[in-house]
Amino acid sequence: MSLPNDHLERVYAGVLGKLIGVYLGRPFENWRYERILRELGPITYYVHDRLGDPLVVTDDDVGGTFTFPRALEDHRLSTDLTAEEIGETWRNYLVEERAILWWGGAGNSTEHTAWLNLDKGIKAPASGSIETNGAAVAEQIGAQIFIDGWALVSPGNPEQAARLARAAGSVSHDGESVHAAVLWAAMEAEAFVSRDVDHLLDTGLSFIPEDCLIARLVADLRGWVAASNEDWEATRQKVEDKYGYQHYPGNCHVVPNHALMIMALLHAPDDFQRGQMIVNTSGWDTDCNAGNLGCLQGIMHGLAGLEAGPDWRGPVADRLLISTADGGNAITDAVRIARWLTDLGRQLAGEAPLPAPKDGARFHFTLPGSVQGFRAQSGDAALAQLRVHGTGEALALDLEALAQGREAAATTPVFSPPEVKKMRTYDLLASPLVYPGQRLTARLKAERLSGTVEARLRVRHYDGSDRLVALDAPEPTLLRSGETVDLAWTLPDLGGQPIAEVGVVLTTPTGRAAGRVLLDRMGWDGAPDVTFRRPAEGGDFWWRAWVNGASFFSKHFQQDIRISQARGAGMILQGTRDWTDYRVEADMMWHLGPVGGLVFRAQGLRRHYAARLTGAGTLQLVRRRDDEETVLDETPCRIDLETPFQLVVRADGDRLSATIGDHSVSATDATYAGGAMGPLVQEGAVSATRIHVGAV
Repeated sequence: MSLPNDHLERVYAGVLGKLIGVYLGRPFENWRYERILRELGPITYYVHDRLGDPLVVTDDDVGGTFTFPRALEDHRLSTDLTAEEIGETWRNYLVEERAILWWGGAGNSTEHTAWLNLDKGIKAPASGSIETNGAAVAEQIGAQIFIDGWALVSPGNPEQAARLARAAGSVSHDGESVHAAVLWAAMEAEAFVSRDVDHLLDTGLSFIPEDCLIARLVADLRGWVAASNEDWEATRQKVEDKYGYQHYPGNCHVVPNHALMIMALLHAPDDFQRGQMIVNTSGWDTDCNAGNLGCLQGIMHGLAGLEAGPDWRGPVADRLLISTADGGNAITDAVRIARWLTDLGRQLAGEAPLPAPKDGARFHFTLPGSVQGFRAQSGDAALAQLRVHGTGEALALDLEALAQGREAAATTPVFSPPEVKKMRTYDLLASPLVYPGQRLTARLKAERLSGTVEARLRVRHYDGSDRLVALDAPEPTLLRSGETVDLAWTLPDLGGQPIAEVGVVLTTPTGRAAGRVLLDRMGWDGAPDVTFRRPAEGGDFWWRAWVNGASFFSKHFQQDIRISQARGAGMILQGTRDWTDYRVEADMMWHLGPVGGLVFRAQGLRRHYAARLTGAGTLQLVRRRDDEETVLDETPCRIDLETPFQLVVRADGDRLSATIGDHSVSATDATYAGGAMGPLVQEGAVSATRIHVGAV
């Protein structure tokens, strides 16, 4: 079937609806209706600040939703993608006890239970089945909360969405949980072509058993809502009486929460604001329920529906965080995710991907109202008043009375924000996106500008006290009304401290300036030129820049970097998939274990190249792909334990090599074009006093 004309924009609205719902419901997740009314009142806008929480946080609803569809890239871009393949995606991207899931223990957390099964070799769908785990575990809410991505790649194709959602849900869940996931995914896919709620429900019901509990629940809700008219509180009471938590085992059963989603949709079929108020005020698993409903209504009503009430989009600013072993994908935005899902959907439909906007710039602002994380810096008397908003073509920086000695700056995060320390429950595993040695670029246009401004590129990086420090390009560029200028800056060494934000800063050399400057695009290119050593002045964010996939990443040994692993392979990773051709020099020591070395072009925990020493006295060049490990080349090389050595790795196109002294291995392989690097050890310990990454 043909794709909708507004395919990309509707996907974007669906992603934003998901984020708004999750961020709205997250601060009071698992509260009951009575407590919400007593302490917060009806939920009509964000309440995170009243509870001392950041707005944009790591959350399983966001992380799982926008990670598991990567199976389509990593395995097969096919509607016949299997539960087993999606399970392998779990194993590659999930870091045990750290990434995405609620790691609540076997038999408590459904997803943790399924992950343990996968790790033991129990393949999906057995990993999530009632036969393996029992109904109480298998029928919790998780299958439903992760399904939006499968619908967003299936616009107008509910059959495809249902098939993919069933496969994905079966990795960890079974029974009514999978029925709920399938129904909602089919509804979301059909919402690209219909806003008729009864039609959407009938579509979803056609893909699940007629006599299942979820189908009976939908029938009850339709009758109750018709009888209660606009009285959603009366419907909520009926839901609690018949389908409340008291009737179902476990921590967070799917049935009560699915009932609230259906209830809110039926009581607010055309009103995003009212739907969010109902589903959040009703309590239970608020972020999950609000996120699924928000995605559905975002698809149904588009951006206009999101903007019909209060300003939901402004505080979010497109920001989202995805905590996985692929740390270069952690700091992202709704525009980037929407384009990725749209391209997957186009390819599943037999269409070519969308052309990259503005020469592939990372930030291009081409979707209506998009800001891609950019916000005005504020809170300092030296800062001029600046309003930042998206025009659909560029990012508008609206200046008001910029005087000499003041500055107007707007930046976007490219690494973990300071408020990560305030986030509850879910860790953020992230690598910086931008590094010293890379070239930061931007294009600015002056529009209706009075006076002259000086424009500079800006980065903000952490210091040893975890404060953000601004550093600007040394030479300003003059910008007058009607002019367009291109800025470029090769980023200098920052003493090893990670870059947290990038952006632009405007000043005026004389007098005053006012008007609008458009940031048309921003991006970066080139290989990093960076040395990783523990900073002498300290700082927690230096450690946080490593994706920790090891049992221990120690701060207490004399070596700058030391990891140990209790079972299997452990590693720490830094870098992004933009790191394609690069050279690593690592001054290392192998302390214990059968295997130790360095991974490079890593794309998760189980997809990478590795240069490693073995206890048998060999240097190996290895390709890892899920359970398959291929030795590409090896040579005799014996390094005694507790003996320093330098390992040099090169990746240049499809040419790979590793060298220790006079010993070298090399191969030609094009499986992985780019990715992170870091120390690797198997059931032992390795360390490094210096790791340098530079151009080949």
